[in-house]
Amino acid sequence: MIKLLLVEDDETIVKHLTSILKQEHYIVYCADGQDKAMDIIYDKSIDIALLDLSLKQGHGFSLYNEIKDYKNIPIIFLTASNDEFSEVTGLNMGADDYIPKPFKPRVLLSRIENVLRRYKTQETICEYQNISINVSSGKVLKNNQQIFLSALEYKLLLLFFSNQGRIITRDMLLEEIWNISKEDVNDNTLSVYIKRIRNKIEDDPQNPIIIKTIRGLGYKLGD
Repeated sequence: MIKLLLVEDDETIVKHLTSILKQEHYIVYCADGQDKAMDIIYDKSIDIALLDLSLKQGHGFSLYNEIKDYKNIPIIFLTASNDEFSEVTGLNMGADDYIPKPFKPRVLLSRIENVLRRYKTQETICEYQNISINVSSGKVLKNNQQIFLSALEYKLLLLFFSNQGRIITRDMLLEEIWNISKEDVNDNTLSVYIKRIRNKIEDDPQNPIIIKTIRGLGYKLGD
């Protein structure tokens, strides 16, 4: 189910929108200010946010920037400010849509669905534990913070993520390294690369829980 954050300080609007969104099977989290909204962003895996510009604490534009600095999720502005300046400012910041109040609920739902659909086609995300890979941008995140891998490390990690739960033999990995580097490789070379990747993605590289060793066979990501 889609997790949606609604940031709005009008309790009547919050109650009305929450009821409509839940009927459409969204999981809705609500906040009336910037700090409360960020607490939810940090704690929940939010898929999309609806932000009012005028908040009890903070402002929709500054909240937009704070969310985007932490995680790239689609954001729609909801506001009674239907002046051209506010709309242009929001869109120029990169907002995915801008809907002035009052709005028809079905129109809002349609706009939300369109934004989510657009994001889904733009990004392919692979996730396991606290690691995520944005295949479109090539970014790897650990606890939502970017980590940097070499091109070969990235391609090996992507191979694991594309085969979650499957054993990848050492021969398969050696062949993959050769295909990428076009250089002679051996078991020691593979062990070095696995160690480098684990040092970057594992909380405890000595006791890996993401890329596990399957003795006598190879490695596996996941159970």
